[in-house]
Amino acid sequence: MNIKKIAAAVCAVGLMAQLTACGTDSGSADAAETTTQEETSVKSIELKEENFKELGRTYYSDGKIYCALSGSGAEFTFTGTDCSVTITGDANSTNASMADNWARVGIYVNGERVVDDMIDNLSETYEVFKSDTEESVDVKIVKLSESPMSTIAISDITVTGKDVKPAEDKERLIEFIGDSITCGYGVDDEDMNHHFSTKTEDVTKTYAYKTAEAFDADYSMVSFSGYGIISGYSDGENKVSEQTVPQYYTKLGYSWSTNGSFVPSNIDWDFSKRQPDVIVINLGTNDDSYCKNKDDRCEEFQQTYVEFIKTIRENNPDATIIGTLGIMGQNLYPYVELAVRQYTEETGDENVAYLMFDQQSQDDGIAADWHPTEATHAKASEKLVEKIKEVMGWE
Repeated sequence: MNIKKIAAAVCAVGLMAQLTACGTDSGSADAAETTTQEETSVKSIELKEENFKELGRTYYSDGKIYCALSGSGAEFTFTGTDCSVTITGDANSTNASMADNWARVGIYVNGERVVDDMIDNLSETYEVFKSDTEESVDVKIVKLSESPMSTIAISDITVTGKDVKPAEDKERLIEFIGDSITCGYGVDDEDMNHHFSTKTEDVTKTYAYKTAEAFDADYSMVSFSGYGIISGYSDGENKVSEQTVPQYYTKLGYSWSTNGSFVPSNIDWDFSKRQPDVIVINLGTNDDSYCKNKDDRCEEFQQTYVEFIKTIRENNPDATIIGTLGIMGQNLYPYVELAVRQYTEETGDENVAYLMFDQQSQDDGIAADWHPTEATHAKASEKLVEKIKEVMGWE
């Protein structure tokens, strides 16, 4: 991993409203020289919502940006010579026996990933950019792994520079609701006999992230490995009703790992922040392990799917909703299609569609626990991109 770590010996002060200079000598030289020093001196960015671009669902509290869900994070720009970022880990981060559950974080500078690390301390500080001359810099911090196992907080961002501001929103926003496939389970471990680890999850290699990139769109992921519409992954006899996505859709997310007072399932998501243009549902793979082609269970899946679409529509009145399934099995896809049609018949809402993904092929490799490889994700993205172009008229 390309990691640059430094001690947290930076000039970091709390700011009230605007970014202010840190350690400026007010008695030095003339006013022009003082202004120049202030513009380019070390600044600790106050971690407030207006000072960074939110990636996915994040939460600001106690001077920190909390991130739980896959792909969540923050992005900002500045002109200068240095930048460091401090990440605060959760309770799991200091427990070596939980190494397969630590949060994986990627930090990008001008589109290049310069940090790829597992958060294995309560605090990690990374020097992500250093230059002898001032440059225009875009910094993006992304949680690469999913939320149930671990969460993080961005607790300090320090720059030597000026013009620090949020990265600009992209014209489009796509939300993806899913399970392990959307999380990128095992995408960095192409051995079907291996099992789960956050070390091998990378949401940026998934069909979802690739689809957002294809449209130069912002994204939001609401996804949990093993979760479904009516049941999580099951032995085929017992419904795992506690592992369902709809119960957490209106929340910031879900995690069983503690990070101070941050409990994402207790925080209502503010849908007024920004409405997605398209919402893609990719659920049913785990439900299939329970439904097993039994009529009553498949009917329950269909009816609950209809109700979930209604919940999504209530919170996103203008979004186009697309129900998808198929990468790891197509058994329940007919019920996805039936649910979309039933929803339209009941509500008159025609701003919904459906898409069956091609099932993964061993020719493209198989990743951990029979999950899709990046090659499979790329093919799924191509198919989804074409569907979105069809229903949205996008180019």
